Amino acid sequence: MSKAQSGFNYYEWGAGFNLGATRGYDDLKKQVWHPAYALNLTYNYSPYVPIGLDIQFGTLEGGGLTPAKDQFGRYSKNNYKALILHGDLQLGEIIDYDNNTFLSAVKNFYVGTGIGYMSNKMAAIQRSNPPGFEINGPIGETHGFEGQNKSTNLVIPLRLGYEFKIYDDYDQVGYTITLGLQHGFTFSEGLDGYNDDKIKFKNNAYDQFVIYSVGFKYNFGNTVSYTKLVRNFR
Repeated sequence: MSKAQSGFNYYEWGAGFNLGATRGYDDLKKQVWHPAYALNLTYNYSPYVPIGLDIQFGTLEGGGLTPAKDQFGRYSKNNYKALILHGDLQLGEIIDYDNNTFLSAVKNFYVGTGIGYMSNKMAAIQRSNPPGFEINGPIGETHGFEGQNKSTNLVIPLRLGYEFKIYDDYDQVGYTITLGLQHGFTFSEGLDGYNDDKIKFKNNAYDQFVIYSVGFKYNFGNTVSYTKLVRNFR
């Protein structure tokens, strides 16, 4: 590699994993944080525009059998899987950071979105009015507890974060560590397993969930030249 090329090149592909924590924003009052995991394969369109395919796993748990956890005594625990295709845009793609220490530091902030498919499976769910909630109806009453134990739904993720680039002996980004947030918008009521009666329950939005994560990625494959210096040697 010539000296003139040093710092301009990047690898075309990447693979890695994410570890984090997730919770739901659905129709149940009390939400519990659980671990979340992901495996990913990335095509680096440029050093600042990764296009990734994620396989995500996690648990969404909410509600409970006390009024403090849910006023209707509803409870669910969803072991979900998701397949999400997404693209991220880092600031370095659209700003001129050359010879600017501040811009070189912020160039790795990103926003992104995509589309995905989510499979929901209830590991546990309350399907009738439990003891202690007679104010809402007879014990065993099923109205308000209807829904599906298994479902699928469309997911639109909103992604924010920062990527730390680690350079190898060839002055290319060999590894990355990412701090990220993903907020997933669904178009169904499948995350908590309940199809709410809008007369009985206040329900202003479809179910959502959030993931805070740390990710690691190893870059490999063909070497591609970029139009700007990726690594700042100053």
